[in-house]
Amino acid sequence: MAGGIGGSPLNVASGLARLGHGSAYYTGLSTDLFGERQRAWFAQEGIDVTLSPTTDRNTTLAVVELDDGGAARYVFYKDGTADTGLTLDDLPERLPDAVRVVHFGSYSTAAQPSGATLEAFAARESAQRIVSYDPNLRLSVEPDIERWRALFGTFADAAAFVKASDEDIEALYGHGADERFVADCLSRGVQVVCITRGANGASAFDAHGGSAHSAGVPIQVVDTVGAGDTFQATALHWLGAHGHIGDGARLQGRVDLNGLLALSLKAAAITCTRRGADLPRLADLAD
Repeated sequence: MAGGIGGSPLNVASGLARLGHGSAYYTGLSTDLFGERQRAWFAQEGIDVTLSPTTDRNTTLAVVELDDGGAARYVFYKDGTADTGLTLDDLPERLPDAVRVVHFGSYSTAAQPSGATLEAFAARESAQRIVSYDPNLRLSVEPDIERWRALFGTFADAAAFVKASDEDIEALYGHGADERFVADCLSRGVQVVCITRGANGASAFDAHGGSAHSAGVPIQVVDTVGAGDTFQATALHWLGAHGHIGDGARLQGRVDLNGLLALSLKAAAITCTRRGADLPRLADLAD
């Protein structure tokens, strides 16, 4: 069985580093064997983990199984582990001024005590920098959908940019509820909302009433692991490269939604042609 370093927010951090950005990751880092492997991988990827507390709790393990189409099914072993054990006392007193975006999502927001810690972190940082959010539901970790709905409300209230898959939206709101999802996000102050639909492409919406829709990129799918995280990282890269991320907690200017979708879908497609969450580098997107 192959092993690797992964996780949704970690993939976003890796994606941003590979696209040429200074990138940091906040988590509980274990002193166990897997924690040592993580540290080596972070150094290799150029991801700063100096804000992450060290703990003797074990590292969370995830088992991923792919079906014939490359879609992934996950099982997590996370009770009492390093990343789910973060408490309010573990939060950094302040982030460096250079940090312009903080991204949240997936199972660590639902596990405890890390979930409450990250909720407080997002609320605190939303007053001074961009908050990005991808609910990325993991019902095998937290089967209570009402808990996920409450989490979505908390993090969306803090966010300027939200991306969600059509599968997550269906779980949160029911079938055919894309418009309701977008309206809910915008009513909470989210400025740009993206919906990813796998091979069927993606859509984007903004607080000015704008929208864009793009078909998927035709490819031979090898593995879909990390595709949504690639989209998220590339969208943040695109927003920064086009001057929409600066000082403060709000995106600046009107966003070209078609341009954002085009690059983000291209990057996600590249990841799907590779085994594992092997996100593209800036040079890959220039081809």
